[in-house]
Amino acid sequence: MKAVSRPILRKLFRLLLLNDQSLAIKLFVFSALFIMIPMLVVGAISYQRSANVMEKEAQQYSLQIIEQVKAHIEYYVNDLEILMLKMVNHPDMIRFLHMQTQEEVQQSGIRAEIQQMLQNASYSRSDITAITITLDNIQTVDTIGVNGIEPVSELSDEYWYKSVPVNGDPILISRFVKYADRPEPVLSIVRRLVSPFTLEPIGMLILDVNYKRFQELAEKVTVGEDGSMIILDREGHYVYHPDLNMLGEMADFDQLDTLVHQQSGSLLTDQKDFVSYSHSFFLGWTLLTTRPYSDLMGGISYIGKTIFWTTAVALLTAYVLGAVFASGLIRRIRNLHSLMKRVQMGEFSSRLAVESQDEIGMLTHGFNEMVVRLKELLDEVYFSRLKETELSLNQKEIELKMLQSQINPHFLYNSLETIRGMALERDMDHIADMAFSLAKLLRFNIKETSKTVPLQSEISVCELYMRIQKYRFEEKVEYEIDIPDWALTQPIVRFSLQPIVENCVIHGIEPSADKTVIHITASREADDVFVVRISDTGPGIETERLEEIRREMSRKEARAASERIGVLNVHRRIQYLCGEQYGIRLHSIPGTGTTVDIRLPLQPA
Repeated sequence: MKAVSRPILRKLFRLLLLNDQSLAIKLFVFSALFIMIPMLVVGAISYQRSANVMEKEAQQYSLQIIEQVKAHIEYYVNDLEILMLKMVNHPDMIRFLHMQTQEEVQQSGIRAEIQQMLQNASYSRSDITAITITLDNIQTVDTIGVNGIEPVSELSDEYWYKSVPVNGDPILISRFVKYADRPEPVLSIVRRLVSPFTLEPIGMLILDVNYKRFQELAEKVTVGEDGSMIILDREGHYVYHPDLNMLGEMADFDQLDTLVHQQSGSLLTDQKDFVSYSHSFFLGWTLLTTRPYSDLMGGISYIGKTIFWTTAVALLTAYVLGAVFASGLIRRIRNLHSLMKRVQMGEFSSRLAVESQDEIGMLTHGFNEMVVRLKELLDEVYFSRLKETELSLNQKEIELKMLQSQINPHFLYNSLETIRGMALERDMDHIADMAFSLAKLLRFNIKETSKTVPLQSEISVCELYMRIQKYRFEEKVEYEIDIPDWALTQPIVRFSLQPIVENCVIHGIEPSADKTVIHITASREADDVFVVRISDTGPGIETERLEEIRREMSRKEARAASERIGVLNVHRRIQYLCGEQYGIRLHSIPGTGTTVDIRLPLQPA
């Protein structure tokens, strides 16, 4: 079963990865997926975050409005409660509360005094509609205010009557009272009056305020296009509603218990209304704002449409630009493929223009270079076969000439010894010394075959060479060798000092008429590096020539002209044997002289 499923999975992967489709189709499909998926994810996340932010901002805005209205109403009601306290503590009111029967009230004439007190309080504020005092036990009701207001009766049947605290704390209610035979809404502050004898509630003090003042304040609150403000009392009755017919009715919110008992927050009702609410402990009210959730979602819907169209335009732009880019890319690849076919057929003269420096441009350039090199190799193979016959015919003749050109080094050494002996017999000491020095140089070249020798051996070779040059140039040349003892045993690349000294002679002494001094020293540069310095006082090297030599020394491979034994040859042999961090450093000032530093590894003592 596994053996059967593997080929099926392999084919499925090939199909999904479009392995058998053209590169143009792959670029279009995968670029579309790679662009579309991230943008859709970003768009969805942006939409969700924007919706959350707008909902939170709507809640904060609504709560901010509610808190401002709540503070204003609390300040307003506080002033009215202070006025009620003044009336409760008025001497006439205290006398009135001491009355226990209606006859006692009538005989005392206190009713007129109480009425005058209430009138004075009513006249002190233009927003007071009426002030009413009821005494339960003696069935006395005094209504003060605008003429025509019907006396209060049957208050015990009102929904709010039993909720008035017996401890004298006031409550605020909205209710209708008849004025000129028509009901008018008022905002009433109600508090119980307590008997001075029994401390039991014996009546009520009711202060009615013009509802329009309260209504104007609530109607100024703007919550969206279709939103409104609602106020509930502690039991859930409407204290304020845009529809006046709802005053005093029980609110029909499904989450009424949450609205009445929690401090503040927001919720979504079953009617799809977004409600923000805040409770006032001072008033005993819950102030809330309602707005259709569709109204709130209008801004979110606008953001969603903006994100959608922005994403659509961005995707379309990306597809168009991607198609243009892909067509140019595919065209260059097809041109390269066409060139490969022509080369495959043997057409090595074809070339493809390099249009850019990207990977395809580099591939095109590399293929062009490969075709050129391939043609050169084919030409080399062709011409090499032509020359093979000529080379084989001349091989014996070349071998014969090589044998004829060989000279036995020992024969040369013995000849120099013979010349030295003849010079000593004739007292020609300088000729004998020259022959002796030349013979020792020849013996050193024959005897030494190792790649490195002690520095002392190289110094000896230089001394022999300079002794010979001293006879040639006489007083025109001087040389000084100052090598510390520790450096004499340090290994140095064989035959590396004499070519440098020879360059000093050729380029420093021969072209100059002045006396030239050659100085050879050695010193430590670091714990693992020491330097042999060869300097002369010759004419120096021109700046352009010095730069040319330095460029030649920095190349990895030597040119044909630098294969001779000289500075470049010594430099490359040192780097080959010791490492690229070692070698020769060349310094020269025209007219002053030349200094050659040979950097070598320092061996521990």
